[in-house]
Amino acid sequence: MTKKNVTIDRNRLFSLFRNMVDIYSPSGKEESLSEYLTEYLKKSGFSIIKQPVDRLRYNLLASTGNNSFSGLFLGHIDTVPAFDIETSGFSQQKGLCYGLGTSDMKSGCAAMIESFIATHEAGYSIDDIMLALVVGEEETGDGTQALLKEKQFEWALVGEPTNLRPCLNHYGYIEISIVISGYRQHAAMSGYDSNAVRTMLRLLLRLEELVEKQCTDMVLNIRDLHSSESGFAVPDRCAVNVDLHIPPGISAKENAEKIHAFIKRELEQSSLVGCEIEFPTLADGYEIGIDDPAAEKLQKVFIEQDMQWKPIAFKSHSDANLLKDTGCNPLILGPGTLAKAHTRDESVNFEQVVSAARLYACMLVQ
Repeated sequence: MTKKNVTIDRNRLFSLFRNMVDIYSPSGKEESLSEYLTEYLKKSGFSIIKQPVDRLRYNLLASTGNNSFSGLFLGHIDTVPAFDIETSGFSQQKGLCYGLGTSDMKSGCAAMIESFIATHEAGYSIDDIMLALVVGEEETGDGTQALLKEKQFEWALVGEPTNLRPCLNHYGYIEISIVISGYRQHAAMSGYDSNAVRTMLRLLLRLEELVEKQCTDMVLNIRDLHSSESGFAVPDRCAVNVDLHIPPGISAKENAEKIHAFIKRELEQSSLVGCEIEFPTLADGYEIGIDDPAAEKLQKVFIEQDMQWKPIAFKSHSDANLLKDTGCNPLILGPGTLAKAHTRDESVNFEQVVSAARLYACMLVQ
């Protein structure tokens, strides 16, 4: 039982979660899952708005019919592409649920949906809180961007995987795109400063050194590294995309400017043709105080459920950054872990999904 006798239906939650995982929904191709959830929520008595994101894709905005909301429960229904579509569906072994999106974040979405249904069935009014199931989070965040063009919220609960640890702080994010151009030559003529790939590798090692000296809490990830296919020749082009996760309180813009100047200096002595540097995404992190009303409410829920209140920082980029930019205070709490997200053996303990649904329900009736 959760507070005020709101009962989470374990069997209903399990069935919903299993079906969601079995419906393949990578970013850009969420339509089948969107249709399934539309019908599911309609049958449960919720008012549904299909908010267009592009010609075929849309967010699902569920409520009890009110048009004014102070709070938001936010989940994204898209996943990264599957390693193997044939084996990406739902399976279960020794209490763990496996499959693409089990941790990030179909478990969180299923728990949120169940919490809304159970609370509604118990007769409680949740008119001032919206449930938004958005698309596109794993790529451009276009779903949440579309949501925030039309709606504003005072606070939000985002169901990203935190292992059910409350996150009041959130890392910032810098996305770096670098393209180095050189000359195509015979492979036997490759020089120390004329090979685009070699120059890029040296630059990345120096960039890692810079980041480590600047702040040990930063997380740098070399995501994509590509060169031109030159055959038996010196490659004349090399491109890389780099993720840099920065602690709250550090300016993404100022760090991007430092990185831009650093790369330019590093390549000054190179004999290459040129270098293009872009920062497709800049997002500052944030910190929410424990005296924030939504944080106080969540802390009260943890105490009522006899759970330890030990807030941590969320170290990944998420739609919460977009919410914060609009003046909303987003808290992050969800089943699953970032360590399991996006992996071949992605999984979550179903008992944690049930616990998440109970916590969400308690937040709804506070």
